Amino acid sequence: MKKSIFKIAKMDCPSEEQLIRMKLNDIEQIQHLSFDIQNRTLEVFHLSDVEPITEKINSLNFDSSLLETKTTSEHISQSDDSEQRKLLWQVLTINAFFFVLEMITGFVSNSMGLVADSLDMLADSVVYSLALFAVGGAVARKNGIAKMSGYFQLTLAVLGFVEVIRRFLGFTEVPAFQTMILISLLALIGNAISLYLLQKSKSKEAHMQASMIFTSNDVIVNIGVIVAGILVYFTNSKIPDLVIGVFVFAIVGKGAFRILKLSR
Repeated sequence: MKKSIFKIAKMDCPSEEQLIRMKLNDIEQIQHLSFDIQNRTLEVFHLSDVEPITEKINSLNFDSSLLETKTTSEHISQSDDSEQRKLLWQVLTINAFFFVLEMITGFVSNSMGLVADSLDMLADSVVYSLALFAVGGAVARKNGIAKMSGYFQLTLAVLGFVEVIRRFLGFTEVPAFQTMILISLLALIGNAISLYLLQKSKSKEAHMQASMIFTSNDVIVNIGVIVAGILVYFTNSKIPDLVIGVFVFAIVGKGAFRILKLSR
């Protein structure tokens, strides 16, 4: 058996891990995948050439590179599909809950930052939902579902940009900064719990550290909305909220293109 080690610079949260898993799912020669999100590395245990694996990983545009391939006699422990499904359902539930919460409170408080952040939560929910189809090899309809999900997410991002422009050009009320800050703090806690659950399930070599949490795009987005809420309070202006909305919608759109790559 061979072990190939990849450096994946843009793999900084568990949703990207799930995208990689789904992309590699149909390569039968792969025996095991070992992710280390903190160090942004992936170990692939496989039986034959590494080229097809490298091609699949590179197609996701995560700034990946093959560090080395060597023969190994390491023992590989088989994954428990039921435990993996349970874990995915847990993080899916957390993300879906905060998607609904932030979407509702975003419109109530007139905050595009919260609405955009809710779509970022939806993006993660889509990834974890797709991953559930990949567990245990049940992936017959994976490509079609990925394509529909990607276009749906991309449509929402475009509509978000249009709404930001409309609000920038027209008269709208200043967002409720208290709601922005409170809900974003709750979402930050939700993301931290998701990251903890996913990291807790890894091998003993994968460590859970605070520095890893704060490199997550989702956490950065939550902090961005909190900062925007504070700026809204001090400036009494809607501009900080619209700026963070544009930033997050861009992240959501980028995530949509990544999901669409899975359908190819």
